[in-house]
Amino acid sequence: MATSDPVQILLAHDRWATQNIIQACEKITDEQFHHRFEMGLGSLHNTLRHILGAMKGWGDLLAGREQSERLEAAGDLSAQQMNELLDSLSADMHESANAHPTDEIVTGSHGGMTYSFTRGAVLTHVTTHGMHHRAQCLNMLRHLGVDPLPPSSIMEWTMMADTSD
Repeated sequence: MATSDPVQILLAHDRWATQNIIQACEKITDEQFHHRFEMGLGSLHNTLRHILGAMKGWGDLLAGREQSERLEAAGDLSAQQMNELLDSLSADMHESANAHPTDEIVTGSHGGMTYSFTRGAVLTHVTTHGMHHRAQCLNMLRHLGVDPLPPSSIMEWTMMADTSD
């Protein structure tokens, strides 16, 4: 395993697992990608766009940028576009994580309220938020008959990393 740093592990796993889900979605039809489910944000498309939107919003906060328009307001994205976006958002998260200590405080506002968090709390939230919604995506893929399901757990990531050395 390349690192024992929990933040680096969470970020690398988050990117890997999200990419695996998106790549599975590249193999299904557009109708399946937008199929409505009573879970997550209602479809694979909307749930993945939400995962990426959270990465974008929290990434803006961590980088000290003005909050940009919500990704959810951007409309439809293809799985390929999501995969490309994931690359840049993940790189941005890694850059912010490496540029500042995790105990540093960041402050932002939402809905007229101001909030302060440690960078470590934000990074942990982004990665566990992604994990929560990826589990919903796996269930949607299972309901669509995708077999095998893409690997996504931290243990799968760890074991696959160990065998690739």
